[in-house]
Amino acid sequence: MPRLKPSILKHSTQGKKVATAAYLIALGCFFCALRPLPATEGFSGQKTSFHDFVMYEDRDLGRRVVIPEQAAEGNPWIWRARFWGHEPQFDLAMLRHGFHVASCDVSNLFGSPEAVERGNEFYRDLVKQHGLSPRPVLEGMSRGGLFIYNWAAANPGKVTAIYGDAPVMDFKSWPGSQASGQRPTGAWKTCLDAYRLTPEQAADYQGIPLNNLAILAQAGIPLIHVVGDDDTVVPVGENTAIAEKRYLELGGTIKVIHKPGVGHHPHSLKDPTPLVDFVLDAWDNTMSQGSPATQSQ
Repeated sequence: MPRLKPSILKHSTQGKKVATAAYLIALGCFFCALRPLPATEGFSGQKTSFHDFVMYEDRDLGRRVVIPEQAAEGNPWIWRARFWGHEPQFDLAMLRHGFHVASCDVSNLFGSPEAVERGNEFYRDLVKQHGLSPRPVLEGMSRGGLFIYNWAAANPGKVTAIYGDAPVMDFKSWPGSQASGQRPTGAWKTCLDAYRLTPEQAADYQGIPLNNLAILAQAGIPLIHVVGDDDTVVPVGENTAIAEKRYLELGGTIKVIHKPGVGHHPHSLKDPTPLVDFVLDAWDNTMSQGSPATQSQ
C-alpha cells in the first residue's frame, strides 16, 4: 500500500484536500499497476474497423485482430488463415459471441514449416502479451487448410477445434493436381519452393494434413468441414472424404456439411449457425477442462 506524507499541508483545510486527492490518485495508480492489461489493449498497428467492430491492423507484420464488444470468459479467439474478409458470416457471428478474430499473413507458404513458425510467433504474441486463450479455434478456407492443419499437428495441445472450408488436405491434390491427372496449377512451383522440395520429393513427402490426423485425434480435437460436392478445384474425394474416413477410424470427432450441386465457391454457409453451435460446444468443452489460461502453453 503506498504511503504519502502530507507534511506542511496537513495544517490547512485546503492542504488536507490536496493531500487526500494525491493519496487517492497514488492509490489508484498502485492498483492499476497490479492489473494485467485487458486483451483489447496494446495491439500494434492502425486502429480501424471490421464490419463495425474495432480492428487493429499491422500491415508491416501482416497481422489483424478484431475485438468483440464484450469478450467471452477465457478470451476465446478464431484464428483465420488466408482470404481475410471473404464470406465473413461465421467470423461476425463469433464476434457477437465474444470471440476475438485474428489473422497473420502466411500467404504463398502453403502451410510449410516457415508458415508454422510464423504462426508460432503470432500465437505467442496474442497469448502471452495480450491474454487471449492458449487454445484458439482454427479456421481455414481452401489452401488455408494446409496451414491450420499443419500448425495444429505441430501444436496439438493448443487447439480447441478446427473448421475447414473446402480445405486442402494434400498439396499433391492442389496445387499439384496429381491425383486427378490434370496439369499442376501455376501455384505448384511456389508451393514446392516454400517446402524446398523437388516434384519427386513432394510425391513422397509425409508432412501433409492427411498424414498427421492421428496426432489431432489423440489430442481430442473436434473437426468440422464444409464442402461443395461438385468442387473440382479441391476435390472432396482427394481431401475431406479421405480425412473423414481416417479420422473416424482413429476415433476422432469430425462433422462434414455437404452442399449438393456446389463447387469450390461460394465458401461457408449463408446461415453459419451449424458452425457456430459446433464451435461453441467445443469451447464449452475446453472451459470445462479448467480455465484455458491455466492450461499448458
